[in-house]
Amino acid sequence: MPACVLISACACVTGQAAEAVQEEGGPFALGVVEVVARRLPASSADEGGKAAMVTRDDMERFNRDNVGDALNLLAGVAVSTNSRNEKTLTVRGFDSRQVPLYIDGIPVYVPYDGYVDFDRFTTADLAGIQLSKGFSSVAYGPNALGGAINLVSRRPGRAFEGDFTAGLGRAGEQQAALNLGAKRGAWYAQAGAAWIESDGFILPSDFTPTGTEDGGLRENASRKDSKLSFKIGFAPAAGSEYAVSYYRQDGEKGQPPSTDPAAARYWRWPYWDKESLYFLSDTALGASESLKLRLYFDRYGNEVDSYTDGTYTTLRTSGRGSVSTGRSIYADRTDGGSIALESVRFARHSLRVVGHYKSDEHRERDANGTLGSHYEDELLSIGAEDRFDLGSRTALSFGAAHHELKPKVVFNAGNPYSLPGSLSATDAQAGVYFAWSPAARLHLTVARKSRLPTLKDRYSARLGTFIENPSLGREVAINYELGLRGNPWERAELATAIFYSDISDKIQAVRNVQGNLSQMQNIGEVRAAGVELEWHVMPAAWLEFGGAYTYLDIDNRSNPGVRITDVPAHKLTAHALLRPPFPVELVAFAERDSSRWSSDVANLDGFTVLNLKAVYRAPRGASLEFGVDNVTDEAYALSDGFPAAGRSWFATARFRF
Repeated sequence: MPACVLISACACVTGQAAEAVQEEGGPFALGVVEVVARRLPASSADEGGKAAMVTRDDMERFNRDNVGDALNLLAGVAVSTNSRNEKTLTVRGFDSRQVPLYIDGIPVYVPYDGYVDFDRFTTADLAGIQLSKGFSSVAYGPNALGGAINLVSRRPGRAFEGDFTAGLGRAGEQQAALNLGAKRGAWYAQAGAAWIESDGFILPSDFTPTGTEDGGLRENASRKDSKLSFKIGFAPAAGSEYAVSYYRQDGEKGQPPSTDPAAARYWRWPYWDKESLYFLSDTALGASESLKLRLYFDRYGNEVDSYTDGTYTTLRTSGRGSVSTGRSIYADRTDGGSIALESVRFARHSLRVVGHYKSDEHRERDANGTLGSHYEDELLSIGAEDRFDLGSRTALSFGAAHHELKPKVVFNAGNPYSLPGSLSATDAQAGVYFAWSPAARLHLTVARKSRLPTLKDRYSARLGTFIENPSLGREVAINYELGLRGNPWERAELATAIFYSDISDKIQAVRNVQGNLSQMQNIGEVRAAGVELEWHVMPAAWLEFGGAYTYLDIDNRSNPGVRITDVPAHKLTAHALLRPPFPVELVAFAERDSSRWSSDVANLDGFTVLNLKAVYRAPRGASLEFGVDNVTDEAYALSDGFPAAGRSWFATARFRF
């Protein structure tokens, strides 16, 4: 049965499953992160503890070309944009600093601020995306306050395999992607290349022009992204595998000005680049133990140029620091690694002990090469977790971790100050998984998680509007979840979860601390509660239905006047898949979001978007697609002053070999 959104949300590829899939090519087993080791035969209770996952089929079926749009298929996720033309998201109200991004278990969030532009991460070379909500493995390391997002790369399973995709869209969009894989004995190699370029997007026909946006093609919204990936691996024996991966991402984008002239900024990003080298290994130490190692070297570079107006000809040379030249140039790096010892030596136990080391560095220069700021942190972490099988129907999971942040370098040309002290945090979690019957599985989890402040949280003056706070402390959340998933009848799957998060010492901006200057402080007390429901029904071989609903009630108890932004209270997605008795597939997808706060004063209307697509399945692994997004040309915005695209068409050709 083809994958659909609910199956994706209810089934994560476990270690055993990943190994089985790789007979035909599929997820990279070394890149899959699980709550505990899976060296023992999985019990039926394990089904209750799996993370959500978006599969390769989901990304292709619903044309999700970037990670943000792919994750938006899942319950609990809300996508938004910010004033820097970055795609952001929240998971049950937690933002991407609190639900960090990983590639094959390796952290890839930007060292300076912890944020990620999910538009920059394309999906063409991915096998799947794991999403853990609230309760997540200690193998992820620190800062997984509200969960973790893990991009799982591909691994070939045949002597030679590959696929090629090419597409066109409205507003001059062009894209292409090629993936090649080969397996020879114990050796394998996987390579991928992807490219997307667009002039921007077309606004809805009923958009009302303003002083900074006249409608039609969105101002300064062009983009260009390319990505190269390469992996070579060696699996000399059962239980042992070694792989080296290389990634290079190159991006260039405009930043649309706010449609409110008073809030407009005229910025362009001539480059947003990332280069990475990873080593992953799994070594069997006899029949009962294994040793896993991850090493990584990441380099981030980007530049933002600030202009005086919408002609983008004169740099804005006012202000202090790098802003005085109109160009701000970042050069960041992250180096680190993790080591994990896993054991099934003790009956019914699956144990893991893991240690992490991470070094983050941020350098900012102006157009003259003058160093404006230089910050560096070291992050150390140690953790352990255990799964205890009480039988074929019940499993328990326990975990704990301790993290320590050590500032190493603090330099700011505009405001020098002494090196602050270390920060620490301790996490703990527990879960119980119960197979009520072969068709129903329950789970209950509790997780105390933390997030240590980023470099930007502590040191950024935000263009002279904030007072730095080097002594900022950690955030803490206690996440609870009660969930049920199963098969109420044949060819039907259902999953539901009730969740509650109690967040304390949340890092929030406090206004007018000194004159009109603000400051980041640990003053937030936030409560988030909600319900998720996901379903998939296949009443006939030629017809499928599926969808997901999320209700989220989030409350800033410490300061009700400060809104929790970018989070709709209600979100509903639904899709239908029709396969007539000829080689055509019809796909319909709809999303309904309720209103959301975009700032303390701006409340955005809810919206409904409908997407339609037809696919022709040609012989020998080829297919042709044509679709329309936002069929009704709905006018809506995910952030105040930044309207979303109107009706857009696309055409795609795919070839598998």
